Amino acid sequence: MRTGRDGTGLVPTLRRWDWYYGLALAATIAYLLCPPTTTRVVSAALLVPLVPLYLLVGRPAMARGEAGHDSTAARLYLTAVIVLFIPAAVATPTSSVALFAIIPQCFILLQKPWSLVAVFAANGLPLIGWLVLLQVDAPTAVGLSAMVVLDCAFSIVFGTWIEKIIEQSEAQRRLLDELRSSRAEVARLSAAQGALKERERLAREIHDTLAQGFTSLLMLAQAVDVELESGNTAGARRHAKLMDATARENLAEARDLVAAMTPARLEEDSLEEAVRRLGARLADETGAEVSVAVEGATRPLPPVTAVVALRACQEALANVRKHAAGARSVRVRLGYPEHGGLRLVVADDGCGFDPSAYRPGYGLPGMRARAAETGGRAEVRSVPGEGTTVEVLLEAASR
Repeated sequence: MRTGRDGTGLVPTLRRWDWYYGLALAATIAYLLCPPTTTRVVSAALLVPLVPLYLLVGRPAMARGEAGHDSTAARLYLTAVIVLFIPAAVATPTSSVALFAIIPQCFILLQKPWSLVAVFAANGLPLIGWLVLLQVDAPTAVGLSAMVVLDCAFSIVFGTWIEKIIEQSEAQRRLLDELRSSRAEVARLSAAQGALKERERLAREIHDTLAQGFTSLLMLAQAVDVELESGNTAGARRHAKLMDATARENLAEARDLVAAMTPARLEEDSLEEAVRRLGARLADETGAEVSVAVEGATRPLPPVTAVVALRACQEALANVRKHAAGARSVRVRLGYPEHGGLRLVVADDGCGFDPSAYRPGYGLPGMRARAAETGGRAEVRSVPGEGTTVEVLLEAASR
């Protein structure tokens, strides 16, 4: 018997109930046919239709999850069952053994008070038939009445237990439905959050690589135009070569983004070499003196730490190129503290700015977000006319 759509809970499965019902009826009919007198055969014949009736109406009602719902089909089914059972029980009192198969269905398919009405009808009407039709003596009548009362009491206790099981099963089904719904919602929100984080990551990657590269190309193209107007073909060629190198690096970065690989510079070079290359390119593009120094004993870094440091250095140098007008000197320091982690400092002697009045774009917030994702932090210090310093501290446990 199943109370829910998926049959979850403490109630036995419908297949097990089939076996119980079949065995209870079969035992009753077999008991009536031993010995096979005319009255007993008639009683058995009245009980035989309960099998097809159960298969055609009762079982489908249980299979549709109508347990305890007082459906019309359930009421008609149990009415037909009791109508067939009463004459069989009146003719042969031992037919009452079939109540073991009938009574549980009253509590399974009906709600109170209809389940109690069905129980009293199945137990009490045969008693009336015995007292009226059989005209038993007083002691026998008292014994039969006591037996019916005990049967009713047992049926109510047993039926109440069945109802509790049905309620528990229904509660478990609802709980499982809510759990499935909650898990589906959590999965949806997790997927949406993952997609948002991935979009943010890609936005930072594009800003720190392709966008900066295109900015460099634009500035180099302007420099070539100036050199050509002034007749300095050698300078134009030098800037054209830088444009070629920048375009190739941008192409490598684009391929990396598509392949979701480690940045090309870190595949071929160490972090120190990649930073030196960034400094050399800035020096070629702006004419500023760029120095790169490594402090402490170098050691292998987790890939995430190295990528964050490289992207932070790219952003800081890109800001020098775009905003630090008149910068003559740029100092880049890569520090390896004894306690672990990494320290990156990029300082210039450009025009500086007032941090309190600065409205950040995407670069500096992206740098801070990258550092925070690896357990570190990024700070920007600047004073108008005294240059700018960018410091990034990354934790040793960054992964």
